[in-house]
Amino acid sequence: MAVVPACAACGLDLSAQDSGDGPAVLGIFVLGALTMIGAFLVEFRLEPPLWVHALLWPALLIPAAILTMRFGKAALIALTSRQRHP
Repeated sequence: MAVVPACAACGLDLSAQDSGDGPAVLGIFVLGALTMIGAFLVEFRLEPPLWVHALLWPALLIPAAILTMRFGKAALIALTSRQRHP
């Protein structure tokens, strides 16, 4: 995902902003832990067949990962911009 060159509201230059690997790490740690907890709860309480897991978790995890990375990237860029320009 590319960062827009400037903020539409205030005109702040965002062309040099980079969030690095932070959003991906956030997604791996948070969503990975939540997915494993959810998978264990579903498995041990409902005992569904394996194909239910194969359909359920990718359908939930892929959109959640995209949203987490989008919001994580925006938050990291906002925080670094705030630190550089108090």
